[in-house]
Amino acid sequence: MTTKNPSFLARIPLAFSAFFKTLGDAEFAGRYQNDQIGPVAAPPAPAPAPAPAPAPAPVSAPVAPPLREATPDAALQLLSLLQREARLIDFTQENLAGYSDADIGAAARVVHEGCSKVLKEHFTIEPARTEAEGSRVTLEEGFDAGAVRLTGNVVGKPPFKGTLSHRGWRATAVRLPKLAEAHDAKILAPAEVEL
Repeated sequence: MTTKNPSFLARIPLAFSAFFKTLGDAEFAGRYQNDQIGPVAAPPAPAPAPAPAPAPAPVSAPVAPPLREATPDAALQLLSLLQREARLIDFTQENLAGYSDADIGAAARVVHEGCSKVLKEHFTIEPARTEAEGSRVTLEEGFDAGAVRLTGNVVGKPPFKGTLSHRGWRATAVRLPKLAEAHDAKILAPAEVEL
């Protein structure tokens, strides 16, 4: 069987392939070298190399916890409740430039009362820290960084000593109403048409 020699253009990708295979595969490179210059006498055995020092254990970077995707339905439901009870969206979407401070204060009182009602009805909220604001606290190593944010000149390692400027808040219970399967949570407040 006769083989046809490849054309010049067909040999270009073949040459690149052979080049990279030779670089990446020592066994292939050895076979290629033997084909080109014939078998080579084995070189004398090198003197044994001194035993390498044990490599330090690799330091693994901290692995970030996997992120969970939040579904927007609960957030939209809460926003809808705040609109229904406190008219929160109406208040924040209103341009207040034309109103007096007394008018804004009266509207803020209605929003405050409605928001407070929603929070008390649907959540149990407690302070994240039990100490009084302004008191001195010590944060030992391993403190919950999700529940305490360090501010000011943060240097070094725990324990940290500082002044509690805000106790923070923690939800200990959530009681949002169940949604009907067909409910569109994106409708925060339906449009009203008076007939």
